[in-house]
Amino acid sequence: MAGTSGSVSTAAPDREFEILCDDDGAGSVTAFLRRYSVDVSGAVVPVDTELDGVTPYTVAGTVGRCQQLPVPQRPVIVHGVQNTNWSLATSAGTQSVTLMVLGGSVTVTTAEGTITAPAGATLTWSVDGDGVDSELTGTLTINGTAPAASWLVLWTSQA
Repeated sequence: MAGTSGSVSTAAPDREFEILCDDDGAGSVTAFLRRYSVDVSGAVVPVDTELDGVTPYTVAGTVGRCQQLPVPQRPVIVHGVQNTNWSLATSAGTQSVTLMVLGGSVTVTTAEGTITAPAGATLTWSVDGDGVDSELTGTLTINGTAPAASWLVLWTSQA
């Protein structure tokens, strides 16, 4: 049996992508996409586009890696009450609420209606604390109306 051996290659270029930032020196920093291609001759060919990868982008200043902006830190305060009715309306800036029913039952009212949380139930509502959902809003009340009800309400808010 006779034959030859070898490899088959294609002429497709190699491509790498990187998100960079363009600082114009006047306070404006723009993120853009740089695509590096290595053509069949081995030459590196950079192409800059907007982040959509299609629209051409022209660098206006100094190019570098984008810096992550630090997230401003604000202290979080932890609150708690036992066997006391609680309402979101009186707790501005609330980010999380946890109800723990120890005995009896507790009535919880939200925008969707009213439920009865029995002994042993734990319910939690929260937001991530960033941007548009920086605090819980709307209707949330907790009322221990049953005899011998015992419960804890713990909540956090930003200072």
